[in-house]
Amino acid sequence: MNDYTEELTKQLLAKNPALSEEKALWWVEMLWSDFESSYAKAGYPYRGAQYAADYVKQQIEQHGAMLHLVTRKQKDENEGEIK
Repeated sequence: MNDYTEELTKQLLAKNPALSEEKALWWVEMLWSDFESSYAKAGYPYRGAQYAADYVKQQIEQHGAMLHLVTRKQKDENEGEIK
């Protein structure tokens, strides 16, 4: 992944200048890890870093311009529920 991180982050920043470099990197890492874990849970064989990078590039192209609008749910520490 590290071989692709810098380039994917640059692509995301070009697609969405509203993101900071730190947030763009977070999105790249999150998309990558989510893809790999979902792919593995589905029982598919690992197809390599290039395959994951291609998926992240596709997500950047399709959704990158709007990622700054996504809000994260916060966990309520008192009740353990996500709000």
